[in-house]
Amino acid sequence: MERKQFLRSLGAGAAFAIVFPCVQGCSKDGNGDVSPEDMRPIPTGIDFTIDLSSNEGNGLQNNGDYILKDYVVVVKNLEGNFVAASQICSHQQTEEVRFVENDGGIYYCSTHGARFDQTGKPLNSITSNPLKIFQTELTGNLLRVFE
Repeated sequence: MERKQFLRSLGAGAAFAIVFPCVQGCSKDGNGDVSPEDMRPIPTGIDFTIDLSSNEGNGLQNNGDYILKDYVVVVKNLEGNFVAASQICSHQQTEEVRFVENDGGIYYCSTHGARFDQTGKPLNSITSNPLKIFQTELTGNLLRVFE
């Protein structure tokens, strides 16, 4: 075997040895699925109030701010309106949904990259399942989040 051929074959094998474990490490069980113990149920029966003048409510003072409560992401969106969605992703039920200011403000799940608009509509091909959205109602300093 010539030296170039040997180095080329060694390079491909070394690359495979390095890349294959990294690709496998990107998912919890090697095939992209979330393990059952990491899955959470999508919240139901939601009905709570946040006093915006309290310590808890301080997390919602500025446009783009959000807090997590009872597996719900409560947001003061970029327009200053309150919106709320499930913290549990509709793709594979992980609790990684957060609000990000990209594209005018979207919900984003860091587990597999699912993106949703503020109405819960999926924005990419990760999932076709909508994100659960909750109603909000502001009365004075009290923000109610409910189904």
